[in-house]
Amino acid sequence: MSHILEKYKKEVMPALQKRFGITNVMAIPKIQKVVVHVGTGRMRDEKQQEEVQKYLMLITGQKSAPRAAKKAIASFKTRKGLVIGYQVTLRGARMYDFLSRLIDVGLPRTRDFRGLDQKSFDEKGNLTIGIKEHIIFPEMMGEDYRLLFGLEVTVVTTGRKREEGIELLRLLGFPLKTE
Repeated sequence: MSHILEKYKKEVMPALQKRFGITNVMAIPKIQKVVVHVGTGRMRDEKQQEEVQKYLMLITGQKSAPRAAKKAIASFKTRKGLVIGYQVTLRGARMYDFLSRLIDVGLPRTRDFRGLDQKSFDEKGNLTIGIKEHIIFPEMMGEDYRLLFGLEVTVVTTGRKREEGIELLRLLGFPLKTE
C-alpha cells in the first residue's frame, strides 16, 4: 500500500471529518483519479509522437490514449480527427504511486519551484498543474532525450467545495503556497 493512501486513512480522513464536520465517512473528500495529458499539436513528425507516447508510458506506467481534435481550426493547422495529444487516466495503486513520485521527487526537481499556487484549484477542488519539462520525473534520469515536452496533471477529488480539495491535498503533502 502506498504511503499516501496510508496517510490518507490514518491522518487525513479524521482531520477532514473534524474540520468540515462530516458525519458520514463516505462523504469525506478523496482523490478520485489523476489525468496526465500531453499536447502534441506542433509535433507533426510521427517519430516524435511515438517518443512522447513512450516517455508518457514510462512516467505513468500505463499506455496513453490518443486525443483527436474536436473541430478544425485553420490558424492552428488542425483538422477534425487529427491526433493533437495523448492522455492517461490513473486510478487505484498506479495513481497513488504516480502522486508519490510527483510530490516527493518531481515537483522538488522543478526549476524555481516555490510551491503550487492555490489559484490552480477549480470550484470543485480539483488541482491542475502544468509541468514545463517531463524530465523532472525519476524515470527520465539517464535517458537519452532529444525531445523535451510539457505535460498537464489534473488531480480530480470528490470534494464538493474548493476549500475541501485544497485542505485534502495540503494534508496529503502537496507543497501548496500559503496565501
